[in-house]
Amino acid sequence: MTSTDHHLPDPTGPAGPTLSRRALLSQATCGIGTLALAGICGPQARADYRSPLSPKQPHHEPRAKRMIFLHMRGGPAHMETFEHKPELARRHGTVGRRGKRKLIGSKWRWQQRGDSGLWVSDLVKHQAAHADKLCVLSGLHTDIANHTPAMLFLHTGSFTFARPSLGSWLLYGLGSENQNLPGFVSICPPLINGGTSNYGTAFLPSVYQGTAIGDIKTQVKNARIGNIANPRLGTRSQREQLNLLQSLNRDLAARDPYDTRIDGVIQSCELAFRMQAELPRVMDLASETSATQNMYGIGEGRASDNFGRQCLMARRLIEAGVRHVEVCDEFWDQHSGLKRGHQARANATDRPAAALLADLEQRGMLEDTLVLWGGEFGRTADTGRKDLDGRDHNPNGYSMWLAGGGVKGGFQHGATDELGYASVSGRVHLHDLHATILHLMGLDHTALTYRYGGRDFRLTDVHGHVVKEILA
Repeated sequence: MTSTDHHLPDPTGPAGPTLSRRALLSQATCGIGTLALAGICGPQARADYRSPLSPKQPHHEPRAKRMIFLHMRGGPAHMETFEHKPELARRHGTVGRRGKRKLIGSKWRWQQRGDSGLWVSDLVKHQAAHADKLCVLSGLHTDIANHTPAMLFLHTGSFTFARPSLGSWLLYGLGSENQNLPGFVSICPPLINGGTSNYGTAFLPSVYQGTAIGDIKTQVKNARIGNIANPRLGTRSQREQLNLLQSLNRDLAARDPYDTRIDGVIQSCELAFRMQAELPRVMDLASETSATQNMYGIGEGRASDNFGRQCLMARRLIEAGVRHVEVCDEFWDQHSGLKRGHQARANATDRPAAALLADLEQRGMLEDTLVLWGGEFGRTADTGRKDLDGRDHNPNGYSMWLAGGGVKGGFQHGATDELGYASVSGRVHLHDLHATILHLMGLDHTALTYRYGGRDFRLTDVHGHVVKEILA
């Protein structure tokens, strides 16, 4: 039988067709009897029902309970942000290792920061003030150099097949702390470069899909989530209407337990009903003090207003019990106009990212909140441009940073070669990064599996190891 077969018993007896009491109630007068039965049994059925989004026991003691991913879409240059390359600066304008392409030294000043002496450039000067909180991974490498497959790989662990996103795996493994909000939220996700697949569930039950707030082309202050308000019915009438609908959905789900889409519909309806009271309040930043909003760079006409709102909303969401939040910026893809383009992106994101770290720390949340910053790959040490003002895609070596949630602060793990072409020490593949994130969240990446198509799947496929060197 296929997954769409209903597995119903044969209703035919020796004396011809017969009907069970349930079948009789179901078919009589368009199923009115079933509704009466559901009304009688409803309280007990609801008491026995456990939401798939309920909190679940982790595999081991977690270092982090929640996660925020600051996604710098397009690929920030590691040699312009978090990996100091003095030899590259000395050889600026000379021919590099690839044909006639010339080397480009960093366009920003570098300093050692904090008590740790971590090298950080002035491009990200606000994040530099938090150097002692940062765990910089400078030996990262990935498998692909084009944006769409690289972004899918970053989010799902695969660029060739549809696979569940990191946030969906976290929600599947851990559940949500707040049943009135989505467990996984993607703020201003891109419409291209994988689109919804970056926060999708693939073959995992659809209840674990991320909820999008706005998109990359919509300012988050104007973003709305559709269909969580009913202009015609009050709360009580909505609940009665939903009870009727859900009794039918659950009856259908009982007849086809292998179709997880039905449960996804049930959960989305229930969540939408509960969200209409709580989510607008969490999304409303008006209750935050002017000092807090200013710290995040929020203000009319400020370059950091949109990303600042995203970061502040992310803090409010995880504070309310959301498990995983991603915020997204565009677009660090400066093949030309590197100095102007990277500076514009830093102006938009640097202050909010730093404010998020400070805010989490002052609230006592940073120690069990994992923050990840970075893009899908890095950028090249050389260029074919005559003006030496652009860098191309580089999957062979780049940097991202982690903070909070059980990682070492003021620490740099790994490095690219002296010019920044490729990682040469402390090499961390994306599968390793995913394995480490799951480990910090209390999950064993080899044990977090889902059986589909006759095979057990996991985020890291058959690869990945935990980078123990960065654990605090």
